[in-house]
Amino acid sequence: MSTPARKRLMRDFKRLMQDPPAGISGAPQDNNIMLWNAVIFGPDDTPWDGGTFKMTLQFTEDYPNKPPTVRFVCRMFHPNIYADGSICLDILQNQWSPIYDVAAILTSIQSLLCDPNPNSPANSEASRLFSENKREYNRKIREIVEQSWTMD
Repeated sequence: MSTPARKRLMRDFKRLMQDPPAGISGAPQDNNIMLWNAVIFGPDDTPWDGGTFKMTLQFTEDYPNKPPTVRFVCRMFHPNIYADGSICLDILQNQWSPIYDVAAILTSIQSLLCDPNPNSPANSEASRLFSENKREYNRKIREIVEQSWTMD
């Protein structure tokens, strides 16, 4: 059954395959266009450099009028990422717009890794370290990066 949401997701997938943003990969899981697996590679010259961070995107038939549910499936330590992997990001919540496609969502999350918003903490320890002890924060990020190499 082809619905507007499914047609839009097929278009998003084609665009992502033809012109993928740097450091981002994503595709539907098996034959389910409504559930995607994605990977964000840690941006170069940042504490996240070299990391491979896996996530899922769950879409509903309301897409693109409603955002997907996005969560990391790997361990993360970040001021705007909850313990369950869900992400506190304005475009996934109150600033959502149907103009965002999968590439824009993943690019925004990649950007958030290096530019957290400590004023909207999902992880209070990460937020505190980011604001008060960058050296320790970056050490914990490097641990997460190394763990990302061995995660299935």
